[in-house]
Amino acid sequence: MAQTDSNHMRQLVVFKLGDKEYGTDTLNVKYIEEVLPITRVPRTPSFIKGVINLRGEIVPVMDLRNRFNMPAADVTEETRIIILNVEDIQMGIMVDSVLETLEIPEESVENTAGFGNDVLMDYIIGIGKMDNRIINLLNLSKLVNIF
Repeated sequence: MAQTDSNHMRQLVVFKLGDKEYGTDTLNVKYIEEVLPITRVPRTPSFIKGVINLRGEIVPVMDLRNRFNMPAADVTEETRIIILNVEDIQMGIMVDSVLETLEIPEESVENTAGFGNDVLMDYIIGIGKMDNRIINLLNLSKLVNIF
């Protein structure tokens, strides 16, 4: 069994959906954008908001609230689209707000295998605990699996 370095840290972009905090590895984050005009694409799942034209590139945008079966929320000044690069796929995820970048020790992350069969848990790869915070870590491979 491989030994893990106790000093290994994960760098995360932390964002909010509702009252919960989520994180994704900074290595997968290409840009964080204010909400741009989104063009709906016919015959796509409801959780795909549409596409944006980002500096000449067409990027699909997923509404994470919809994907996680959360109630819809109004777009505010805090709403952001996080542009991700995962497995050679570029996509955006719409979130309520981006809070910060954060380093979290690897030993503070718990695997979520066996936490249940909730739809949301399919998209969570781990739970980070820091101070009094719980940060749900996204399984980006699973999220981009629809593309």
